[in-house]
Amino acid sequence: MEQATTPNNDHPKGLYFLFFTEMWERFSYYGMRAIFILFMTKVLLMNDKEASEIYGSYTGLVYLTPLLGGYLCDKFLGNRRSIIIGGALMALGQFFMFLSASAGEGAGVMMMWAGLTTLIIGNGFFKPNISTMVGQLYPEGDRRIDSAFTIFYMGINLGAFFSPLVCGSLAEKVDFKWGFLAACIGMVISLVCFVLYQKKYLISLSTGA
Repeated sequence: MEQATTPNNDHPKGLYFLFFTEMWERFSYYGMRAIFILFMTKVLLMNDKEASEIYGSYTGLVYLTPLLGGYLCDKFLGNRRSIIIGGALMALGQFFMFLSASAGEGAGVMMMWAGLTTLIIGNGFFKPNISTMVGQLYPEGDRRIDSAFTIFYMGINLGAFFSPLVCGSLAEKVDFKWGFLAACIGMVISLVCFVLYQKKYLISLSTGA
């Protein structure tokens, strides 16, 4: 990936664009996780053991599916299409969680499984490819790459920090569905930002990127 010319010691604008995109995706992910177990036990009336098993399976699969998503990206889709597909699926998954919290016990369980499935699949497409794009902003051997990833991971940490405060407060003080809706909105912001500005800040000679 090539980037528009910048001063040698400066980072390309694409880095801050990816910082912003990933920050909101992590807001969505960690916001949902912060209220997930309480939602299952208090709204869907599951016991603690069942809720913990579902939570553990979900988080484990979230770390597993990027292997498949990365393969499909390399062979067929390219970075950009993979990120858009993944972001759309995760936004849909968070909306299913909102519907699950709105439906309550019974129908809510079915909507929860639909939400978790789309979130897991979407994460597999999104997560590995946006990190890869950070490295593609720099030529091989560029000394700025280490500090670039430090800045990028600051976006991850920032999203992870304030998402439980927002989503958790909404879930606790108002209703769980609004916590999930806030997570959904975060993912929509991330997706819309990427779709609208990718061509401006991520300039590539590769048709697959």
